[in-house]
Amino acid sequence: MSWLYLTVAIAFEIVGTVSMKMSEGMTRLWPSVAVVACYVVAFAMLAQALKEIEVGVAYAIWSAVGTATIAAIGIWVFGEQASLLKLAGILLIVAGVVSLRMAGGGA
Repeated sequence: MSWLYLTVAIAFEIVGTVSMKMSEGMTRLWPSVAVVACYVVAFAMLAQALKEIEVGVAYAIWSAVGTATIAAIGIWVFGEQASLLKLAGILLIVAGVVSLRMAGGGA
């Protein structure tokens, strides 16, 4: 169940971050409301996941999947520039998370 909590936390963090971009500096009401609501749910779910998953592993997965997904959304949805260096950085983030998981942290 802890991995499901972590997955939900990641999903809400991603939606919250996209909403933050759409809020135009928290000046648009509904995207700003979505930011706050999504982050409340994301942190609540992360807290539940931490009951069984090591904090280093859970946070690494939460932040890495969020970062990689947001970078991809930035490129595909918001037209941000893609580069080999950016893609290499994303791959390094994923490799770091995989190595932490393989090192044996989790439920």
